[in-house]
Amino acid sequence: MNEHKKNQKDEQEAAKKSGAEAQKTVTLTQAEYDQLKEQSQKAAENWDKLVRLQAEFENARKRWERDREEYTRYANEELLCEMLNSIDDLERSIELSQQKHEDFTAFLKGVEMILSRLHDMLRRNKVCCMESKGKCFDPHVHEALMQVERDDLPENTVVEEMQKGYMIGNRVLRTAKVQVSRKKTQPKQEGAGNEEVNHG
Repeated sequence: MNEHKKNQKDEQEAAKKSGAEAQKTVTLTQAEYDQLKEQSQKAAENWDKLVRLQAEFENARKRWERDREEYTRYANEELLCEMLNSIDDLERSIELSQQKHEDFTAFLKGVEMILSRLHDMLRRNKVCCMESKGKCFDPHVHEALMQVERDDLPENTVVEEMQKGYMIGNRVLRTAKVQVSRKKTQPKQEGAGNEEVNHG
C-alpha cells in the first residue's frame, strides 16, 4: 500500500511540475515585447495577404479557363459559318443544274469559285496542303496504301498521292495517303549455281 501511495504522490508532483513549466513566466524588456508584437502583427498581415492571393489566383484561373472555352467555341462557330456559306453555294449550284437553268460550264465555274473560297478559309486558319509526290516516304506524314515497282526511282519514294495531306502550323492535321516505290524483285534464274563442271 505504501508503495502505491508513494507512486501516486510522485505522479502528482510530476503533474504539478509540468503544469508549472507550462505556465512559466518569461520576462521581456519593453523593446523585446514591442518587437514580438510587431512581428506577430506582420505575420497576421502576411497570412491575410496569402489567403487573398490564393483566392485571386483561383479566380484568375477560372476566368482564364472560361475565356479559353469561349474563344474555342466562337472560333469554331466562325469556321462553321464559313463552311455553311460554301454548302449553301454548292446546294444552289446543284439545284440550278438539276432545273437545267445552268449549263455545265457555268456549273463548273461555280464549283471552282466555292473551292477557291474554301482554300482561302484554310489559309486564313494556317492550314496548308503538304507536297508529297517525289519525296521520301515519312511515316509521320504519310500513310502508304500500296507499293509499286519502279526501277527509275529510289526505294521508298512517294510515287502518287491518293489523298492529300494537310498541316496546321507545324502539326499534321491529316496524313497523306500515298503510293510508295520499291525496286523490282529479280527472278531467280533456273540452274544458276547448279552447273556441274565436266573434267573428263
